[in-house]
Amino acid sequence: MQIRVHITYSGQERSPVTAGSSTRPAALGASSSVALGILLSRITGLLRESVVSHYFGVQTTAADAFRGAIRIPNMLNNLFGEGVLSAAFITVYSKLRATEQNKEAEHLAEVVFSILSLVCAALVFLGITVTPLLTALIVPGFTGEERALTSQIVRILFPGTGLLVLSAWCLGVLNSHRQFLLSYLAPVAMNLTMIIGLILAGKGRALDRLVIDLAWIYVLGSVLQFLIQVPRVLQFLPHFRPALEFRSPSVRSVIRNFGPVFLSRGVVQISSTVDQIIASYLPRGAVAALGYGQVISLLPISLFSMSVSAAELPALSSVTGTNEEVAVVLRQRLSSGLRRIAFFIVPSAVAFLLLGDVLIAALYQSGEFKHADAVEVWLALGGSSVGLLATGLGRLYSSAFYALLDTRTPLRFALIRIALTVSLGWVFALYVPRWLGLHPNWGIAGLTASAGIAGWVEFVLLRRGLA
Repeated sequence: MQIRVHITYSGQERSPVTAGSSTRPAALGASSSVALGILLSRITGLLRESVVSHYFGVQTTAADAFRGAIRIPNMLNNLFGEGVLSAAFITVYSKLRATEQNKEAEHLAEVVFSILSLVCAALVFLGITVTPLLTALIVPGFTGEERALTSQIVRILFPGTGLLVLSAWCLGVLNSHRQFLLSYLAPVAMNLTMIIGLILAGKGRALDRLVIDLAWIYVLGSVLQFLIQVPRVLQFLPHFRPALEFRSPSVRSVIRNFGPVFLSRGVVQISSTVDQIIASYLPRGAVAALGYGQVISLLPISLFSMSVSAAELPALSSVTGTNEEVAVVLRQRLSSGLRRIAFFIVPSAVAFLLLGDVLIAALYQSGEFKHADAVEVWLALGGSSVGLLATGLGRLYSSAFYALLDTRTPLRFALIRIALTVSLGWVFALYVPRWLGLHPNWGIAGLTASAGIAGWVEFVLLRRGLA
């Protein structure tokens, strides 16, 4: 006996899908669009990092300062773009469109934009005002010139951070309308701006002055990343008017889910930030090496896990029917998505562990970036391979919980992961190398490996909870 489930896509009714039939072609098409956009974004991102490493290397004050400062906009962008809006906004917005409540859906988009605009203004003002405190928080091990330079860069970056948050709203609207390519291609504008700007400004400039120029170039790139998406977004919201009200049930639902999703969906970013805090107590260059390594280690997560999860979330959220009917479709899509993610992430983890130094040298080694720097970055990359698969699979399990409008369960497991990341990271990075008689730089490997162990614990809990 086949169970018939009625599903709508992008406001157009399609043929009912049976639980026994395959939804793979549609899922593959959406995830392929996401993967293509992310691939082009990440390729230009790697080129950007290659240019940055050429000018700043690893063992310089400017390299550590820029890598420490940029953690704030990167974390907020990834939390909002890949986390909160994906799970809190898209799930509600897609459900409204699936039930043909298009006016309410557009109103929700207007209100969320208004709220985010206020959040952006507050973030920029607060960030600029309390920059010294933020610097002490994100890189507490920095002192003297290194801390002062980091604070200066953080203050410049904050206006760009606000624009990246608004870019996340564009991503949420476009993804809900199954327009994945543009939203994930938009960061290419940012990357190209930084590459061209750094090359033009890099001739004969002192590193401390050049890194300040790079911060301003980053802000310009943030402007372009936002503006490139706006025309397409307005095509889907023809009557767009910013509004601020909290009476609508859909608006209250998004706000109610905001806090739990912020922590649970952003656990990878929070974990990376914790790693950076601990790395600031390691020898000079550790923060820069960790940053370069994270750019590479997050590549398969972005390409394979995020592409599948981003494509599946609107589809999972749009499923209607009885609990049993919904469960059948969720189980089918989860099984397919998990196989696709594992197929690509497993060989990536093996390559990072065994061939990481070769890969890093090919990407970064030129100018100020030496072979010894490549080996140091390999420590971070090799350690991160421990939890790569768990992080990739866990993201899709979280999407399934959010599609069921359950934000509390992933939050509980995320808090456990954060607690393990802090406790294990501190011990593995600062004490285990000393106990084993190793050079302190081995703490970078211990740091990323301990985060991977915490990722596996979270994955097991998510899998058991969803079962």
